[in-house]
Amino acid sequence: MKERAPLLTRPVSISAAQAANRRFSVGLARAFGGAILFAFPLLMTMEMWWLGFYMDRFRLMLLLLILVPLLIGLSYYAGFEENMRWKGVLLDAFVAYAVGCIAAAVLLLLFAVIAPRMSAQEIIGKVVLQAVPGSIGAILARSQLGGPKAEEKERQLGASYGGELFLMAAGALFLSFNVAPTEEMVLISYQMAAWHTIALALGSLLLLHAFVYTMEFSGQAVLPPTTPPWSTFLRFTVVGYSLALLISFYILWTFGRTDGMAGTEVMRMTVVLGFPAAVGAAAARLIL
Repeated sequence: MKERAPLLTRPVSISAAQAANRRFSVGLARAFGGAILFAFPLLMTMEMWWLGFYMDRFRLMLLLLILVPLLIGLSYYAGFEENMRWKGVLLDAFVAYAVGCIAAAVLLLLFAVIAPRMSAQEIIGKVVLQAVPGSIGAILARSQLGGPKAEEKERQLGASYGGELFLMAAGALFLSFNVAPTEEMVLISYQMAAWHTIALALGSLLLLHAFVYTMEFSGQAVLPPTTPPWSTFLRFTVVGYSLALLISFYILWTFGRTDGMAGTEVMRMTVVLGFPAAVGAAAARLIL
């Protein structure tokens, strides 16, 4: 019986296009995971459901307009594709928002928060509002869910003063956004006396400084050894906390929390929300 010659196997070569498509598919799947992970607390929060229905549409549109440059900056720094060109950065940003919208729509539908019987205005309002944290989560998915960090971009942004402040602002916006819709923000501010407000503001300021420049966490900002402590405190900590307060006030205004409130009440609520905003500002620099 004649023996058959063994089959010769050739190594399967993957074209550059196939490799790029696979990387994008993995990045897209990771983005959906990040969107769900970062957004699910608000997806299951009743106050957010109502805000999507009744909040002022001008304020909602303004929030979405502000979200665009935020996503572009985060895409450049930690997008789920390593793109150094601006075309890729912009694509990452808009894909991330699309992912946030799709993830929010699917989960809100499963939770029966949106339904076909509702008006298009109500459905769209709920979805696009919930897509804000989801899109941020989608952008951050590459750095947080196992993708390689773009170390060159990290060095480039982290070395600049503006880059540091951008990261603080992004972290403050994200964390304050997660708690601002809740009634507890108003309740806590009503319970506070003047000394509570002052003590909380000072505590937030010191906590921000300690998290980023004192406790030596991994990812902590590294400053030249010749930098005076007072310069670090004024240029980074004080400015960072000021950004946290400004963002807190903006989020409260966006959600209608400041409407009809006296100046002292608005100030107390801003300081209360400024606490998680300061923590978010510190954590953003450590994590990103």
